Amino acid sequence: MSLLSTILAYALAASGVLTTGFTQVMPQMDPSGTLFLVNRTYTMLPVYVPEVSNANVSGQSRDMRPEAARALEALFQAAKADKISLRTISGYRSYDKQTAIYKRRLSSGAKAADVNAYVAPPGASEHQLGLAMDVGHTGASVNLTPGFGTSKAGKWLAENSWKYGFIIRYKAGWESVTGYNAEPWHIRYVGTEAAAELFAKNIPFETYIEDLQLALLLSIIEEE
Repeated sequence: MSLLSTILAYALAASGVLTTGFTQVMPQMDPSGTLFLVNRTYTMLPVYVPEVSNANVSGQSRDMRPEAARALEALFQAAKADKISLRTISGYRSYDKQTAIYKRRLSSGAKAADVNAYVAPPGASEHQLGLAMDVGHTGASVNLTPGFGTSKAGKWLAENSWKYGFIIRYKAGWESVTGYNAEPWHIRYVGTEAAAELFAKNIPFETYIEDLQLALLLSIIEEE
């Protein structure tokens, strides 16, 4: 669809948004849902603090929103059944903690461009949402490195995480869309339906949200 058509769709749907519900038409703007989009464009306020619970899995920093935590437990159990020993590395992080991490990396002497390729500035991290988890393999030296993607555990995660509602959020080749380098260890909970679609289409989450939003807007137009 052309840019003009897209703009027209938004304009014509304005009245529908008022009656249908803002978050139904704009699911990426509903922080209580599982499709909330967080990146360098769509950021979170410092005051946003989700309800989180501790996932009963191996590792550290295991806090996620309850639905995601239960899904993570199922994912880890499935991995264990396939003789893959996963561990958590970093789950929920507050705005203040992300600020500290970001400032520490910038002050480490690394180039700002290199830091920004992997580390989200405060407000732009999915970890604050409580639906993201950095995952590694127990005892592996490739954790939090590109090598994790080619490891047995990384391949298993890429092939199976969608079954439990997770996606590999940042893949190689998507950098211009996601704004971050590939992170095969970073999974994001979106729910089983969306995860299955994203896996089948092999598209970035940003693209999926844009397509979903446009489809909802067009459906409103057709009902007018």
